[in-house]
Amino acid sequence: MSFLKVDDVSKVSTAGKGSDVSALHRLDLDVREGEFVTLVGRSGCGKSTLLRIIAGLIPATAGSVTIDGSPVLRPRRDVGLMLQQPALLPWRATLDNVLLPLESMGKNGADYRDRAHQLLETTGLSGFASRFPRELSGGMQQRASLCRSLIHDPDVLLMDEPFAALDALTREELSIELQRICAEQNKTVIFVTHSIEEAVLLADRVVVMSPRPGRIKQIVTIDAQRPRTLAMSEHSDTLAHASAELRELLFEKEQPRVGAAA
Repeated sequence: MSFLKVDDVSKVSTAGKGSDVSALHRLDLDVREGEFVTLVGRSGCGKSTLLRIIAGLIPATAGSVTIDGSPVLRPRRDVGLMLQQPALLPWRATLDNVLLPLESMGKNGADYRDRAHQLLETTGLSGFASRFPRELSGGMQQRASLCRSLIHDPDVLLMDEPFAALDALTREELSIELQRICAEQNKTVIFVTHSIEEAVLLADRVVVMSPRPGRIKQIVTIDAQRPRTLAMSEHSDTLAHASAELRELLFEKEQPRVGAAA
């Protein structure tokens, strides 16, 4: 049963001088509760645009998005968002940065301090609650950002290339950590990435998007138990086969569409 539904969504933006650019075209996607879905595709295919529409940050030109049967019309408290840059406030300690979203929600941060400490412990930051962002490594800052996106216990977590700026080992380490957290807390996740390995490592299903205007080209199911790593394991052949299939899809030449925007 669909928990998050993208129904016939299109997005057209004005590029200046009266010209329009079609970013997304009649896109449909059904995501089950607790499912981890990754979006892959070439730059400019509309991955981040789709994520922002689902987050309620920008409106679709046509179509609709619903979460648990309720339409997404604006940012929602049951949705968490994590971006590529951690964007921690430099004058606030780690714990205070994690508690930051509660202020905009009108909630008392003191009521969530125990949860914040629990999240910091879960992500290996329990000894860094009073440290400032400048005292944290890039990986630590992203862990703090992850805690911040989870502090209000959202049902849906939207992630836009959150590990892209990190080194390969830190990316894999955080990917393993993310798998564990999402499984324990039953989060529904949509994760944008340019990395095929990251997509395969994390996803229950990988959505391959076509070049602009963004459409769903194909959905690849990753049938491997968790937790997953890129190290040699009983799932190595499954992950390698899925990676090869995704590469073929992404490198496949697109047939020109009549009337499509350049």
